[in-house]
Amino acid sequence: MDNGIANPALSARDYKSSVKPVWCPGCGDFSVLSAITKTFAELQLDPAQVAVISGIGCSSRIPAYLNTYGFHGVHGRALPLGVGLKVARPDLTVLVTGGDGDGFSIGGNHFLHACRRNVDITYLVMDNQVYGMTKGQASPTTAPDWALSKLTPEGPGINPFYPLVIALASGANFIARASSSDPNGTARMLVDAIRHPGFSFIQVLSPCVTFQPEQREWKKLVHPAPVEATSDPAKAARRLMTDDNLFVGVLYQGTRKPFQPCLEADLEHAAELDEAFAI
Repeated sequence: MDNGIANPALSARDYKSSVKPVWCPGCGDFSVLSAITKTFAELQLDPAQVAVISGIGCSSRIPAYLNTYGFHGVHGRALPLGVGLKVARPDLTVLVTGGDGDGFSIGGNHFLHACRRNVDITYLVMDNQVYGMTKGQASPTTAPDWALSKLTPEGPGINPFYPLVIALASGANFIARASSSDPNGTARMLVDAIRHPGFSFIQVLSPCVTFQPEQREWKKLVHPAPVEATSDPAKAARRLMTDDNLFVGVLYQGTRKPFQPCLEADLEHAAELDEAFAI
């Protein structure tokens, strides 16, 4: 019954669960979690209409720290879970979170095809260029000369994975990079990503101060991209040619129509299929 009293606005705190984060002191993921709750509050999303999906890794703990629906999946499989959920329940806001190891190594193939399918979800990757949960091995985005890991004492020696380049080439509809040192800026970017139709991808530079202590300098080194976002993939590609991997801002805002199959069941046709397979 309408009693004439408006529902109180939800604050960022309302989206936090009672579970306390267990990240290392100084981890950039604390700021990303703050950005996510600020985003949900800005959009005034109903927690019951939000699903946060993750894989494995330090950053993939995020669903437990949020007062929304969540699913902590297996390594590298967060995107197909998120895509499947959105296709089945297009009414939900689906946010997929994870790290560079989870998303670009074992989950790399899923990343390519999620960009290509362009389902209306948002993928936020906290990139610290290292496997932090398993004690500091090189990840897909690690520099070739990084030599602090006992497994690669002379550095991995191979070119890193460039997430924005791959996202653009594979067809993502919104592509951006943020920094965990600016949670408010990350929140504004995430608001735009969720509102933008289709597959949205944000790479967040999120330092691992335990295994990559030199990343403390990222806060001083990140800088705004020199040009505005574009809807022209060719212009976005040319901008990436001069990217020093420390630009922050929106790179690309595409206009492709999101993929959403019709969910109306053809019961008559389904019955014919059942008969065809009857033993």
